[in-house]
Amino acid sequence: MYSFMGGGLFCAIVANILLVVSTATDYWMQYRLSGNFAHQGLWRYCMSGKCYMQTDSIAYWNATRAFMILSAMSCFAGIITGILSFAHFSGFERFNRSFAAGIMFFISTLFVFLAMAIYTGVTVNFLGRRFGDWRFSWSYILGWVALLMNFFAGIFYMCAYRMHECRRVAGSR
Repeated sequence: MYSFMGGGLFCAIVANILLVVSTATDYWMQYRLSGNFAHQGLWRYCMSGKCYMQTDSIAYWNATRAFMILSAMSCFAGIITGILSFAHFSGFERFNRSFAAGIMFFISTLFVFLAMAIYTGVTVNFLGRRFGDWRFSWSYILGWVALLMNFFAGIFYMCAYRMHECRRVAGSR
């Protein structure tokens, strides 16, 4: 049980770091504009070595930003709950913290999936046609890796919960 929780906690910590780095960095997309290379993130775009804030309030950027932030917050809440699940407080017997941590990681997975799906859909259908020579970059890829790490953290914590329940049922016989 503790090995599943330890593996889940490791995956969750890595996922949270990747979510923060992915959200904060400016390499979601790279493209060529007027012969110069440029790149953009959720908050800034950079051309010719200078970076500028994204001042346009475009719905898909706002939605992607919001879902990435919600994902990082729910992942962090899952990490706290996951750490607390190692302790055995008698006052919380009816509240299984490993189950709650698993649910938080699955919620985080859902949020990052929504963010990535929105960004991917708009980029491929709109920006991809606007810029001829473009590609997704490493910040974007980190978002997808964070999604996988969150998902596996949720799986690990659900396995720990299932083992705990099997032991509890076997112990009550």
